[in-house]
This record gives sequence, C-alpha cells and structure tokens, in this order.
Amino acid sequence: MNDQHAELAWRGGDIPLSTRFDDPYFSLESGLEETRHVFLRGNGLPERAAPGFHIAELGFGTGLNLLATLDALGARGPIRYTSFEAFPMAHADMARALAVFPMLEAAPLLDAWGQGARRFTLGKVAVDIIVGDARDTLPAWDGLADAWYLDGFSPAKNPELWSEGLMAEVGRHTAPGGTFATYTAAGHVRRALEAAGFTVQRSAGYGRKRHMSTGRKP
Repeated sequence: MNDQHAELAWRGGDIPLSTRFDDPYFSLESGLEETRHVFLRGNGLPERAAPGFHIAELGFGTGLNLLATLDALGARGPIRYTSFEAFPMAHADMARALAVFPMLEAAPLLDAWGQGARRFTLGKVAVDIIVGDARDTLPAWDGLADAWYLDGFSPAKNPELWSEGLMAEVGRHTAPGGTFATYTAAGHVRRALEAAGFTVQRSAGYGRKRHMSTGRKP
C-alpha cells in the first residue's frame, strides 16, 4: 500500500492525537459514548438500519465508529459502510488506540487492516475505505448514503473537510430521506449543509461539547 500514514502523538498513553491537525481522534472523556451519542443516535440508528442500508463517513481514523456501528447494528445487515480517509492510521497505532475499548470486537478489523485490506467484510457489514483527499475521492464516488458520519478533525483545524464544496458533495451523495450527524455545531458548517439540501438541527452535544448538528435530506 502507498498510504501516507497518520502522524500521531499520545495523550495519557492511550488517546491518539493527530500532530498534523493538533486534534484528538476521539473524546477525552469517552470516545465510545461520544460515537454512540453523536453518530448512532444522531442518525436514528440502529432503528433505521435495514438490509441494504448504506452508511458513509468522512474520517475513518481509528475505526472506532465502524466498530461501534457493528456492535449496535448486530444482525441487522447486510449493510454497507464506506469511509473516506486521507491519512490512514498505521496498524500498530490502530491496535493501541482500540485497546482502550475492550468491550468492542476489534480483532477482525485489525486483522484485515494489518493485511493492507481497505475493502473487506466484517460480519454482515461490507466495508470500503477510500484512501485519498475527500475533495477528490468523494466527487468521483458513485454511491448514495442513507446516513453520514461527518467526523473530520475540528473545522478550525481541518477546514478542508468542512468546506462548502465538500458539504455539497455530501448532499449530492445522500439518498432521499438520508441523514447526517456531526459533533460540530459551527455556523459555517451548518450553513453549508443547509445549502447542500439538508434540513439542519442543532441538538445537545456530548460531554464538554454543548451542541452538535444533525440533518435530513427531504
């Protein structure tokens, strides 16, 4: 693989921090609970999940969102999970990060990742990690998502992943009735998603984050 790996530092020995974007990969309080609150409940999951359901994500990171989705959706598949990631994490770093969550079954993901696979199946979930700058790879994608996890680094530190143009592509690649959820409530992000065709709502965030954003495409 020619992946340009993520560059990391570690906070408290077990929380990965992107040195490129100076931002942690998950909540300092509880990454798993944040994922469940923001991305699963924010998209009405697992209730909405049905065979053929397609989840898409900006920012694969440690794979925590995928594992939390597998844990929550259980036998509701088959479903598809497509994630766009510019800087994939090295296998050893991913294993170290996910060791914080022993309640999740990380071994199958780590096995596939360690073999260099970026397209693989975990249980009833068909996973496709599309490596590269999402500003290039998302416009070229031919899929439609039923739910989006918008999980790039902070808009203040990674503005490229929250631009009006990229949010327009998120809207263009969302099925009618599809949704998004994100931890950020930044005004320019919400306006970009509204311009992309979503009805956007602000709701209670997780932990220290007072607000988050969700939306639905009519």
